[in-house]
Amino acid sequence: MNETMLREAVERALKATLPAPEPDSPSAPVAEAMRYSLLAGGKRVRPMLTLAFCALCGEDWHSALPFACGVEMVHTYSLIHDDLPCMDDDSLRRGRPTCHKVYGEAMALLAGDGLLTQAFETVLAFPDPVKAAAAAKCLAGLAGYQGMVGGQCIDLSAGGQEVTIGLLKEMDQGKTVALIDAACRMGCIAAGAGEAQLAAASRYAQGVGMAFQIRDDILDVLGDAETLGKNTGMDAARDKRNYVSLLGVETAQELVESYTGQAVDALGIFPQDQSFLAELAQALANRDS
Repeated sequence: MNETMLREAVERALKATLPAPEPDSPSAPVAEAMRYSLLAGGKRVRPMLTLAFCALCGEDWHSALPFACGVEMVHTYSLIHDDLPCMDDDSLRRGRPTCHKVYGEAMALLAGDGLLTQAFETVLAFPDPVKAAAAAKCLAGLAGYQGMVGGQCIDLSAGGQEVTIGLLKEMDQGKTVALIDAACRMGCIAAGAGEAQLAAASRYAQGVGMAFQIRDDILDVLGDAETLGKNTGMDAARDKRNYVSLLGVETAQELVESYTGQAVDALGIFPQDQSFLAELAQALANRDS
């Protein structure tokens, strides 16, 4: 198992789960918009985590592909909505124009809605109905108003209050960490893991998720837009505070390394080979894109 193998498997599964629509179908426009964003590439970090944790818990990672696709669909829907003019009003995502720039705001909104609902149809198609229900519950809870959506709510309202490190962490626990947590836990669920392994997966997700977000803040300041595939300097342009503006680049990177260490330490409970997930955490902490 390696990163290329997992990413290619995810790409194939996503294309199979959301095939090209018939040209004369009434729903063709929204399906095309959904595919435009879902199949635009990207790191596929969340679905890879689902597959890797399934393997770490002793199961064939291929069996977790429906869960991996569901997580990526929720992630993509959140990006489409996040880019809308009523949110961040971004024009570039994954190296090309955002969904609403190509298909219009209304169709982009529907594309996000379509991916969210398709995600749960995909998860619930898992052959074991007990595991399917557990995974769907996990995803719904962590993607909803007490998770990812709640973090976005804090982000929208943060402009009217003093932004502290504590508030940033609370926001990022929702916006970024929650869905990564769902991805890791769903891989364990696919493998029939116990509570101790689920808890360790969550600890890993907490470390990786926080490190990922803080590194993202660093790249928003120091990164190259062409390499990243999205606009940089957006937080400063919107007068939004982040870890770099509050702590400086050096201290922010120290936090990235600390959270990454916490993530790697959480893997100690698993008897299987932990190297892939440990190396992935380190790679994400040092990424340039």
